[in-house]
Amino acid sequence: MRGWKLLPALLVLLFASSTSFAAGFRLPEAGVKAMGMGFAFTAQADDPSAIYFNPAGLTQLKGQNVMVGGTYVRENGGEFTGTTPISAGPGETQKDLNFFIPNAYYTRTVDSGYVAYGIGIFAPFGLGQEYKDRNSSIFRNQITKIDLQTVVVNPTIAFKINDILSVGAGIDWMYGRAELAKTPVIPIPGTPNLYNLDLEGDGDAWGYNFGILLKPSANLRIGANYRSPFTLKIKGGDVEIRNINSTVGFIPPGGFTAAQVFGGTSFDTEGNATIRMPATFALGAAYTVGKLTVEADADWTFWHSFRSLPIDIRDNVGALLPDTDAPKNWKDVVALRLGAEFRVTDPLALRAGFAYDPSPVPTDTMGPELPDADRLNYMVGAGYKFGNVTIDGAFMYVDKKDRTATNPQFSGTWTGDAWLVGMDVGYHF
Repeated sequence: MRGWKLLPALLVLLFASSTSFAAGFRLPEAGVKAMGMGFAFTAQADDPSAIYFNPAGLTQLKGQNVMVGGTYVRENGGEFTGTTPISAGPGETQKDLNFFIPNAYYTRTVDSGYVAYGIGIFAPFGLGQEYKDRNSSIFRNQITKIDLQTVVVNPTIAFKINDILSVGAGIDWMYGRAELAKTPVIPIPGTPNLYNLDLEGDGDAWGYNFGILLKPSANLRIGANYRSPFTLKIKGGDVEIRNINSTVGFIPPGGFTAAQVFGGTSFDTEGNATIRMPATFALGAAYTVGKLTVEADADWTFWHSFRSLPIDIRDNVGALLPDTDAPKNWKDVVALRLGAEFRVTDPLALRAGFAYDPSPVPTDTMGPELPDADRLNYMVGAGYKFGNVTIDGAFMYVDKKDRTATNPQFSGTWTGDAWLVGMDVGYHF
């Protein structure tokens, strides 16, 4: 892609991810200890991933801490049974895809314990789907591949006001890149393809976050965390049109071929796109009895900001290469998360979690780029300390509920699932 700067390019190579394992295209996989507890971590927030889950929790850490790791994702290709405007059926299966969602943190708490600061790098949003053959997919007129990658750099500071109250806040810089591919056809079964289109572009955006942590008693913690929305504007992205049909007269029917209209079998231009990513808010309470800590969180994602996905093409070629502004009109949702940690010994902890994650996608605007559904997430995990080193591991199974939809994009039923495994390594000094 043209115009990449060295630092953003390196950050994307190292930290960006492209998948979708919360409802919508949000990625909460910013810490493996939290993952083992169902991401119910807003009140506990007692490792460096507090930068993401609740920055006020940094005041619970001591000295300096470094943590790096990530989560491997296996997305089993979703299966569709039904019809589209260019196919009477029987359906299609997405490609099986593999992703990696990384994270990295550094924190330092001053000797008094009243000020802590640090920086986190993580990937809060991502979307990846791909269909098996761009020239024959029953969704090719809408999309054959989509890949949204993001990385956020989040410097953070926290203050311990007193033994009960801590607060924290940070600034978020996001870098993102997006790819989209499709093969338009005139929506009549049996009509040849018009061309292959590939759009690729990048951009950045700014945001902020803040959190509060209350400790009204020795056993009870209450936390809240807010993250602002991002508006990622992709400007001057590369648009490549290839394999333009030169044998069938489309305009008018039986007249000019697509290649004659474009002036050849290939065409290059630029495009702009705007992706509005939602604000989030989490509220949680954790209670400790002896060696057991239990936490419950409610986690809001304000998807109403994702009203549409506008794509502006610089050099339109009439109806063959128009601008698009697909309506989305997603709705706000609340995920319910529950987690527990049992400290078997001082170095060993066992964890388990569950989350109900409802889909924000209305039936009438759901498309093949994200055929979303309500999800039930099941997690287990463990942590172990070796002196100054801590290792955390977790496993997560995503049970994506079957969903049937009838709209202009398709009519049929989707099924699918996924599993994830993660590991973080931390060092205290």
